[in-house]
Amino acid sequence: MTEILPIDQPTNNFWHTTQGPLMMLAPMEDVTDTAFRELILRKSAPGQLHMLFTEFTSTDGLCHPVGREKVSYRLKVSDSERTLLRQKGVKIIAQIWGNKPEKFAEAVRHISESYTFDGIDINMGCPVKNVVAHGSCSALIDQEPLANEIIAASKEATALPLSVKTRLGLKKVDTERWMSFLLKQPLDAIILHGRIQKQMSEGLADWQEIAKAVQLRDQLAPGIKIIGNGDVDSLAEAHEKSGKYGVDGTMIGRGIFKNPWLFQPELKEITLEERLETLNLHLDLFEQCWSDTRHFPILRRFFKIYLSDFQGAADFRHQMMQLNTFEESRQTIEQWTRRLLFHHH
Repeated sequence: MTEILPIDQPTNNFWHTTQGPLMMLAPMEDVTDTAFRELILRKSAPGQLHMLFTEFTSTDGLCHPVGREKVSYRLKVSDSERTLLRQKGVKIIAQIWGNKPEKFAEAVRHISESYTFDGIDINMGCPVKNVVAHGSCSALIDQEPLANEIIAASKEATALPLSVKTRLGLKKVDTERWMSFLLKQPLDAIILHGRIQKQMSEGLADWQEIAKAVQLRDQLAPGIKIIGNGDVDSLAEAHEKSGKYGVDGTMIGRGIFKNPWLFQPELKEITLEERLETLNLHLDLFEQCWSDTRHFPILRRFFKIYLSDFQGAADFRHQMMQLNTFEESRQTIEQWTRRLLFHHH
């Protein structure tokens, strides 16, 4: 019996040509802007990181003249980030969300014509209550006809590879129904977070259910990649889960908050100097990129990443959390650096 190849699997498509397991950083609100992505690129070893995603961008916003001004910062890729993406062979994917197929078509066309992205990802997984109440993201898990129209409209509007990031279900685990539906769509990849919407970030991600999705994929659509997501804190764990559950790769989200050097596995010990240098780098990149167009307090959520696991870290962090300018921050870091490194040595 001859194997029938699925139609329409482009051979030059990075989802199918990149050697796996594929490793990627999740799209995260007020986290994965161009400054933080550049930081991660600079701190990643060659070949360890394959894909990055933008913050999620509203299709309604992109289709509205005033809205477009408001949301387009989410799609910004700085020149320095672009250079690193090229040097390191890392792909950058624009993630979009909404609930109107015609807006998806328009937004995807706009992104394809006005930006340089390697792919488009549709968010069908964000669990935030007001977004779900709006009928978007996770809400689409229980609206197959609408999800179908959104995917079809997006596919028609671009030649770029198309993926969907989603969850196991809305109020209950619904892997079999929902995956069987998605696997019949013209997608290149499905990124599956091992929780349902109702759980938000609570409880443990269920990788057994992700493995079930892989089995369904093997039967229904061998050409579609399945990427697992949920509770992965290291590259070693990402590779282990890829092997154990049969996924084509792993997406890491909150794990990056425990360790932004995660894609540099040979770095066994993070020194105090390295932490402070990386914090300064993050401030520099954020300021170069946004100057005063984004609120400084956005940076506070990152301070814990760098200012932990050394003596005096809590006091240092507490002081940093009160600050509102780059200038004050640099002075505070300098004072603490002198104090800490003097004691340290």
